[in-house]
Amino acid sequence: MHLFKSIIVISITSLSFCFSLLGAESLNSASKIATSDLTTSLEELAEIRKNIATVKVPLINDVAELESDVRQKQSKVDRLLRLRDNNDMGLNRLRDQVKALKEQNDYAASLLDEFVRTFESRIDFSEVQLYQDTIDEARLILDDSDADQAERFEKQLDVISVALNRLNQLVGGYTYEGLALTPEGDIIEGTFAAYGPSVYFNAKDSSTQGIAVTRLNAAEAAIALPGSNYEKGLINFIENGEGTIPLDVTLGKALKIVEGNDTLFEHLAKGGSVGVVIISLGLVCLIIGGFKAYEITNFKTPSRKNVQKVIQSIESGNADEALSQASTLEGAGGDLLVSAVENHKIKSTNLEEILFEKILSAQPTLERFLPFMALTAAAAPLLGLLGTVTGMIKTFTLITIFGTGDAKSLSSGISEALVTTELGLVVAIPSLILHGLLSRMAKQKIGDLEQISVSFINGITGIKNSDSN
Repeated sequence: MHLFKSIIVISITSLSFCFSLLGAESLNSASKIATSDLTTSLEELAEIRKNIATVKVPLINDVAELESDVRQKQSKVDRLLRLRDNNDMGLNRLRDQVKALKEQNDYAASLLDEFVRTFESRIDFSEVQLYQDTIDEARLILDDSDADQAERFEKQLDVISVALNRLNQLVGGYTYEGLALTPEGDIIEGTFAAYGPSVYFNAKDSSTQGIAVTRLNAAEAAIALPGSNYEKGLINFIENGEGTIPLDVTLGKALKIVEGNDTLFEHLAKGGSVGVVIISLGLVCLIIGGFKAYEITNFKTPSRKNVQKVIQSIESGNADEALSQASTLEGAGGDLLVSAVENHKIKSTNLEEILFEKILSAQPTLERFLPFMALTAAAAPLLGLLGTVTGMIKTFTLITIFGTGDAKSLSSGISEALVTTELGLVVAIPSLILHGLLSRMAKQKIGDLEQISVSFINGITGIKNSDSN
């Protein structure tokens, strides 16, 4: 259609140009020419249309084929896009699975690492010598940066295998050879028998039997002796698989408590030099207390009945008999009555002074050494405090030398600090109580002498008043 319009425009233009050139030709000539040109143009148009129709069909077929090919390719592209999306989703899932598996692998590796590192502490100390090589290989490969995970797993699984075999053997118990440390400090060979949580030992020569325990800083398992009653039972159990054996339901804690209990002298020795001073004071105070208790209880004082007999003899005018009666009485009380009878004729005030002098002379005997006991009661806590200070100084000195990692090296200073305080109080409290009791007993004896003096003076005064009347 577009071509047709172009031909018409060209024709009209040609006609216009012809009219302008021929200006003088007649209208008929122009019409004939135009008709001829139009006919020619129409023929050309028909030819062109025929050519177009001839070319158009193959082009339409080509376009249809191309459009079909485009649709096929688009479908293929869509399918590939879907496959790509599916592959991306599958890849993400695979990545998530790989990540989850890696996390599980890391977690399992950490559990295995922890098990390998703590396996030695999970078994009895005597069993370490059996599995030491396997444990050391697994630990060494954990610290080897060049080893891969597969090699580490292999060594760790060896430890797991050993642990499982050990558990199977523990069900019925099993025996193994090894070295042990005797209570005397000797290392001997023998046979261990693991039965449940307990491990028993019998020396090769059957000289030592006991329960295997762990001792601090010891290279071998220590042997705790349960008593001679179990020796035959332990030998039969280890050698024949049956026998009477001791069972520690506390899993070794009771044995550790028993071994940790010090004897009295070991406990006192922890107090150091200050503890020796405190103990010495305590012993001296104890000796003095025993001596004073004996001295005061044996301090004789006349009874009221004896005093009345002496007064009655004087009242009857028989002074010699009264003096004889007073002389038979023992102790300071007897001396007091003798002086009273000898001076009964003087004034009461003078007699009172004489008797008071006798009482004062007896008082130092009753009260001697008591101030030392009071001094001990006051000084012992201060000495304990001194021991605490010196013990802490010793502890800080040991910390400077050894650090805080080894608690056992610090125990001597701490023990000295605490034991001296304990000893100071142990000495001070009984000393204070004993001093109070003995002081009270001494004052009671002095009070008895004063009562005798007052009774005698009152009796003599009554006699004198009767004579004057």
